[in-house]
Amino acid sequence: MDTNSTLNYRLYLQRQEEFIRDDFHAEFRQYNRIKNGEVEAARERFKIARHKFADLRGTLSDNPVHNMIYHLVVAAAVISRMCIDGGMERDMAYTLTDIYIKRADEAETEEEVLDLMADMQVDFATRMRDLKKVNAISKHIRRSIDYIYDNLQTQISVNDLAEREGLSAGYFSRLFMKEVGMNVNQFINETKIQTAQNMLRYSEFSILDISVSLSFSSQSAFSTIFKKVTGMTPKAYRDTYYSVHMT
Repeated sequence: MDTNSTLNYRLYLQRQEEFIRDDFHAEFRQYNRIKNGEVEAARERFKIARHKFADLRGTLSDNPVHNMIYHLVVAAAVISRMCIDGGMERDMAYTLTDIYIKRADEAETEEEVLDLMADMQVDFATRMRDLKKVNAISKHIRRSIDYIYDNLQTQISVNDLAEREGLSAGYFSRLFMKEVGMNVNQFINETKIQTAQNMLRYSEFSILDISVSLSFSSQSAFSTIFKKVTGMTPKAYRDTYYSVHMT
């Protein structure tokens, strides 16, 4: 099929209408929030994006409801594969995708599809978060892991977490190590570094801005921990991966 004439015509119309698509990097930042189990961040970001969701994406159908359904299908395909890459069992990811696509196929309004898209993103994010808690049995550690994910922008200490659970710092630390397999500070640092990796790959924030946003004590401390976790400096990581996703 020769699509050149249609492509050129559509591109011409988009230029005439000053149509601007949603930023690729912003879209993948959301997908990575879901992959990393950042439930609240994913939920809040979609709330911001949904009111102009259709305006920033191409027209896949002249029927507004069908158009929204097709965009849900695209998002579901990307999210499911990213979650599989993050550790979700393949059949679970694909079957969950099938469920939301089937529900969307039965929707009668654009708002219904958007509601399903919001539910789908939170559902996948929650399941990815739960994967990281698979060995955490006690309610104290499960709640603490949730708290860590919801507060990556703050400084979190063992004492803070233990006090929230009404436990001594020593007992809490031993319990966390037993159930999670690493100490509290290591878990916090690795979780923050995962977020930093996404920001380095999919945003233009400076290394300093990223270190500040994740409440590291200094850019130097951030770089040291980043290299310890990933084997690369933040600059080397961005130079390696950011350019790939810009092409």
